[in-house]
Formats: sequence, structure tokens, C-alpha cells
Amino acid sequence: MKRMVLIVLGFGALVFASNAYAQSDATLIEQALAAAPRRASADASVVKWSADHTYTTIKEGTNQVVCYSRADERDRQPFAVQCTSLANLDRVAQNRRFHAESTDAAGERALVAAAAENGTRVPAEYGSWFRSMNGPDQASAGVHTTISMPDATTASAGFPEDRSQGGAYIMAAGTSEAHLMVP
Repeated sequence: MKRMVLIVLGFGALVFASNAYAQSDATLIEQALAAAPRRASADASVVKWSADHTYTTIKEGTNQVVCYSRADERDRQPFAVQCTSLANLDRVAQNRRFHAESTDAAGERALVAAAAENGTRVPAEYGSWFRSMNGPDQASAGVHTTISMPDATTASAGFPEDRSQGGAYIMAAGTSEAHLMVP
């Protein structure tokens, strides 16, 4: 009896994991573009990620914006999409690999820190943005925007390094992960 339960549970996990990649391209495109700025969405590219952290372009765009779903990743909301610059796709692939190879946020941060220390961290395009929408569904998803500023500090960029002053501030100042938090 115990063997049967394990087989059924294992099959259920396999079905759930494969369903994350089974959405139609039209649905993925529509959902992913929800995170794009209105003026950029019609001309944005959309990619579909594979389990091996590679991607296939399912909508070819004509601008520098690329959007994708993140709902297949551990600990993400059911509706989780993000857009950024095409120049950041290698970094996104590395982020997805770190996310998959870790079991929690602390483990993921450790992989990022190790890559930064050994020089294998893929850099973000300075000044590029990441805009994500996350929530139980598209209608109730919140929007979050950051601007990549690798190695930025208050001295180099003029923004505060904590949120206490109100407004935008640099998170992870002085590291390869530094970014401007946009309230």
C-alpha cells in the first residue's frame, strides 16, 4: 500500500511540474505582456523558459523589452510575470538556475554571492529596469519596479542606501546586485 501511495504522489508531482510548462503560447504571451509598460507592450518580445533555464522566443519584438512568466518557479505566486531589457536575459537565466538549485532564499543569496565573488555573476545592464507583477491572479497582482545599478552607492549615484528618507533608494549598495528600489 505504501508503494502505491508513493507512486501516485510521484505521478502527481510530475503532472504538476509539467503543467507549469504546458500553457499555450497565446496565454503565456498575454500574461507576460501584462508587466510591460503600455507603450512598449506591442513591440516587446516574449520568451518561454524551459526547465533547463534556456528559453524559446514565442513572440519576436522590435524593441529592447522582453517579458516572461515566472509562475513555474518555487515560491512564486500563481500569477508571476516580469519584463526587462533583452540585454539581461543571460542574467535572468542565471537567476533562474540559482533559484532552482537552492531550497530557500538564503541558499539562493549564497549562490549569488559565490558567483559574485568568483567572477561568474552575469552583470545586469546598468540602468535597465525589471518590472514584475505578482499575485493570486492578474487582476489582483501588484506591480514592482527596480532599476539595475550594479556597484552603485550613495557616493556614486546620489540616492540614499535605505528607505528611511522616503522615495527611491539603493538596495544592496556596493554589490553586483545593487538596484534602485522604486516605491
